[in-house]
Amino acid sequence: MAKILVVDDDQGMREFLEIMMAREGYQVVTAGDAGKALARCRKETFDLIITDLKMPKMDGLGFLKEVKQLSPETMVILITAYASGETAVNAMKEGAYDYIEKDFAIEDLKRIVRNALAGKEVKRDDALFLKEVGEAVGFGNMIGNSREMLKVYATIKKVADTPANMLILGESGTGKELVARAIHENSSRRKMPFVVINCGGIPENLLESELFGYIKGAFTGAYSDKAGLFEIAHGGTIFLDEIAELPPLLQVKLLRVVQEKTFRRVGGADDMLVDVRIISATNQNLADNVKIGTFREDLYYRLNVIPLQLPPLRDRKEDIPILTKHFIEKYSREFGKEIITISAYALELLMQYPFPGNIRELQNIIERSVALETSNIILPENLILSKEISKEEEKTTPDLPDDGLNLNDELAKFEKRLIEQALEKAGGSKSRAAELLKISYDSLYHRREKLGIH
Repeated sequence: MAKILVVDDDQGMREFLEIMMAREGYQVVTAGDAGKALARCRKETFDLIITDLKMPKMDGLGFLKEVKQLSPETMVILITAYASGETAVNAMKEGAYDYIEKDFAIEDLKRIVRNALAGKEVKRDDALFLKEVGEAVGFGNMIGNSREMLKVYATIKKVADTPANMLILGESGTGKELVARAIHENSSRRKMPFVVINCGGIPENLLESELFGYIKGAFTGAYSDKAGLFEIAHGGTIFLDEIAELPPLLQVKLLRVVQEKTFRRVGGADDMLVDVRIISATNQNLADNVKIGTFREDLYYRLNVIPLQLPPLRDRKEDIPILTKHFIEKYSREFGKEIITISAYALELLMQYPFPGNIRELQNIIERSVALETSNIILPENLILSKEISKEEEKTTPDLPDDGLNLNDELAKFEKRLIEQALEKAGGSKSRAAELLKISYDSLYHRREKLGIH
């Protein structure tokens, strides 16, 4: 039972809110001013506080600041008869969950309270889950303890049992199919089929019959009826990899499945009902494909109900030792070898390598190294890393002119470019940009000031 504190100097409003919230099943405590409310907050923790804005001695904003210092997790809703856009913005800046005028509709307040408490519960669940998986090295068949992967695990846990379609975004080799499988295995559909199809790996003239099946006589060679992958996946999950490669005609047919939950076999006249959860994946920017007209906008929004971005391996390098150990054990068993570890220098080379092919490339490198190694430890000479990467890196380094250059100026330009890229990737979030650059928020602030980045 959620515990709510109602704070208002108007006794009538206080009693009204107490009765209304108690009828909703909440445990309700009241206070006539901010001072008495703070005294209660110092003794016990509340899930939610509903407070008036205009009160004697200390107003609602001042009270909000004090509450957030005492209990940052407590949700606060402000109620006032003196609404203004500026006050609302100030309340949100100080950490208020929402803001409502005193002539509110009862159902509106009930809804805001429900949403606030639900949001608090999700945050609590995420925090507990991250604490649990913080000691683990993987989730499902995924491996990694980096902050980026812990966020992915928490998202999977949160959305796995919803019916919403998902779009997994990420570079090739980041493990999009493993994520889709983890979502399926953690959902109520886990006992039903998980069906995978690569939309870019099947010729267009065969893809429709693979997806939807066909009836006998539909085309030459169709000697009997055949169920398609959507039919096979009924009750379960279908994973459409490389969705950006889906031809325009099939985009129309897929949209019908998403909207109406029906399809027709090739050559058939009867609609077939299907219950599947659709998880799609692409390494392309599907929003850009929509802009240039190669992917339907209506289908994009239907598939992209819940997006999940997977980090490239270069952004989670702390996972490389764990992944390397896993692949060494895997291929040592498969090849009948007794390789127990990797040399420190060989691991250092892997940590410095940018991995354009991500986890799949690391897996191939370790498989090849285990096959070539004759001792019980992987040595640097048996690591075969792509030479093309070195050439690409050379392109980013300016040539030294005959008359020299100003090193400080060149370093400043390079630093400015990286900070601007980080801010762009982080959507303007300075704390996230600092994380991407592996520096503190204060350090990012001073560097931006120095370089004139706003």
